[in-house]
Amino acid sequence: MSGVKRFFLELSYKGTPFHGWQIQENSFSVQESVESALSTYFRTPVTVVGSGRTDTGVHASMQVCHFETDLPFEKEKFLKAINGILPKEIAIHSIREVIPTAHARFDAKKRSYVYRIIFRKNPFLDELAWRCFYNPDVIQMNLAAEVLLRHEDFECFSKVNTAVKHFRCQIMSAYWEQKDGELLFHITANRFLRGMVRTIVGTLLEVGYHHRKADEMDQIILSRDRKKAGKSAPAKGLFLSRVEYPEKIYLD
Repeated sequence: MSGVKRFFLELSYKGTPFHGWQIQENSFSVQESVESALSTYFRTPVTVVGSGRTDTGVHASMQVCHFETDLPFEKEKFLKAINGILPKEIAIHSIREVIPTAHARFDAKKRSYVYRIIFRKNPFLDELAWRCFYNPDVIQMNLAAEVLLRHEDFECFSKVNTAVKHFRCQIMSAYWEQKDGELLFHITANRFLRGMVRTIVGTLLEVGYHHRKADEMDQIILSRDRKKAGKSAPAKGLFLSRVEYPEKIYLD
C-alpha cells in the first residue's frame, strides 16, 4: 500500500490491572488497550508490535511499540487525543517515524529493568514495589550479581515450558543500589527470558539474607535447573525501564 508509514511509540504503564503486555483471550492486556485506542483514533483497525512482553502486573516506565498507517495526522494533536482515549494507567509520551523495516522487537539492542524494594509501609508505593521486612546484605548481593556477567545461558532463571529456541542472554550490567530509602536492582541485557529478572531478584535476596552464599551463583547458573534458583519475586516491583535502538532507524 502506497503512503504507508511506520512509527515507534514510546509509552509507560502501570501494570497492576493488566494481564501483561501481550493480547490474550479473555484477558485485559496493555497491547489490546493501545490497539483499541489507535483504532478509535484512526477509525480503522490498527495493530502494534511491542519491544517484548511484560508479565501480569509488571510495569513499564519505558516500553516501545510500532504501528503503521497511511493516514495523515499531526503529532502534537495525536498525542493529546490518544492519551485522552487510553485508560489512566497508560501514557504515550512520544511518536517518531522510522524506516519501513524498523522493528520494535528485533531492532532493540538493549533492554533494562529495575526492581524496587521498600522496607516501610507506604500506601503510595504498595502496587509499585515489594515491601520486605529486613535489610539484606547488599555487598554480598552485588558480589553475586557480578557473577551473572560471566555467563550466557540462564535457563535456571527461566519459567519452565517456555517456547524459546535457546536460553542465551548477554547481560551487560547487574547491580543493586540504595536510593531514597529504596533498594533498587538494575539489570541490562540484549534479551530476557520469561520470569528471568524476578527469579534473579529472588535468588539474590536469598544471598542477601544469608540463605545462600554469593559463590553459589556459578553452580546455580551452570545447573540450568530452575529448581536450583530461588523463588520468583512479586511482579509489582518490576519495571521495564529502557529500550535502546540504533539511531539510524529514525527518520525524525
